[in-house]
Amino acid sequence: MIAYNALYDIEVRGQYSNIALGNSLRDSGLSDSDRGLATEIVYGVIENRYFLEYVIKQFSSIKLAKISPSVKLLLKMGIYQILMLEGVKDFAAVNESVELCKRISKKSSGFVNAILRNVVRSKGSIEPPSKENGAVEYYSVKYSYEPWLVDKWLKKYGEDFLEDLLEANAQKPKLYIRTNTLKTSRENLMAELAKMGIGCEACDIVPEAIRVSGIKNIERNELFRKGQFFIQDISSMLIGHVASPGIGMKVLDVCSAPGGKATHMAALMENTGEVIARDVHRHKLKLIKDNAKRLGISNLKVQLKDALLLDEESIEDFDIVLTDVPCSGFGIIRRKPEIKYKQRKDVECLPELQSSILENAARYVKKGGLLIYSTCTIEDEENIEIVRAFMKKSDEFRLEPIEGIHVDEKSQKSGYIQTYPNVHGMDGFFIAKLRKVR
Repeated sequence: MIAYNALYDIEVRGQYSNIALGNSLRDSGLSDSDRGLATEIVYGVIENRYFLEYVIKQFSSIKLAKISPSVKLLLKMGIYQILMLEGVKDFAAVNESVELCKRISKKSSGFVNAILRNVVRSKGSIEPPSKENGAVEYYSVKYSYEPWLVDKWLKKYGEDFLEDLLEANAQKPKLYIRTNTLKTSRENLMAELAKMGIGCEACDIVPEAIRVSGIKNIERNELFRKGQFFIQDISSMLIGHVASPGIGMKVLDVCSAPGGKATHMAALMENTGEVIARDVHRHKLKLIKDNAKRLGISNLKVQLKDALLLDEESIEDFDIVLTDVPCSGFGIIRRKPEIKYKQRKDVECLPELQSSILENAARYVKKGGLLIYSTCTIEDEENIEIVRAFMKKSDEFRLEPIEGIHVDEKSQKSGYIQTYPNVHGMDGFFIAKLRKVR
């Protein structure tokens, strides 16, 4: 029932997967193994939405649109366990789904039972549509993506890169943590985590980064509670090192929540100077405050501000301004698979929003200071094209080579980094470094 409730919140009510699942698990009382199974089912159903619906269509005499959202969800949960989840017996997947259906929609339990039993009988022959009938439909069903997005990427990248990207996005993401250097060293943190039976591997790209495995209930971990680390992907950690704030600087993060990048820069500044973390949502400011408190950060202040509105009092007031703008999120599909179901209209308006935020943020940079523009997407129209358009309007800024980081030397010399999950083994991020020269 835990997995069903989380999926209902995600698929029907539109909540983010990490929030819905976290809410469902928080007071569930489930064992670690049951929590793991519920998590696997939730993310498995989300990641394979269109393939699972394709299977339902093959076996149902009722059109998909006429099946209630609850029953459709139960069918997808059952089919996922039968076809894709190792360790769950077919009869158990069918019986559990039918029993759950009796609690939610008793009259539909026979229908669910019939569909799932037919899937079990045919499981060896169920395949996505033939690629010969169209590459877009094939990839859209096999990897469960909106057709418009598959078509766009196919034209942009070609089929080989597309398939590599979709395959990489289908893999379970590795978990990275950022050492809080205000409280410990990476070596000491790894040693303490190892004592807890947690697998650790230092990452060369970022000096604070550790790849961890076998960690359960991470928010209840003693070292997490003591503020010795922050959960953050490598690509996100890169931003702090691209900015490379110095001791005593004044730094602004205009779209800060949940505060990972702001707290990283505060730690790099060794609790000196001042980091202003802004967000337009009041409830997110508490999240930033809570993270800063747990991490022992004293040089960070939060402010309720809309990045789209120019703040006259902040003009030319900061050494570094980070502009991590709202974006399509197509670089973090591995972590939030519901992102790949966005409609074209959901992302077409983003460049205008991003440009407006960047233009305001640029006004806050002192002469000689830095403007950092970043996103968690791989879309050029949200990334390098925004930066180029901005530079055409303003002759005050120049792209500056990114040094001290070894990700993509060629683009770094030009002043930006674009990472891809299938190329760099990390989330897809864009980071541009602009110096105010006049």
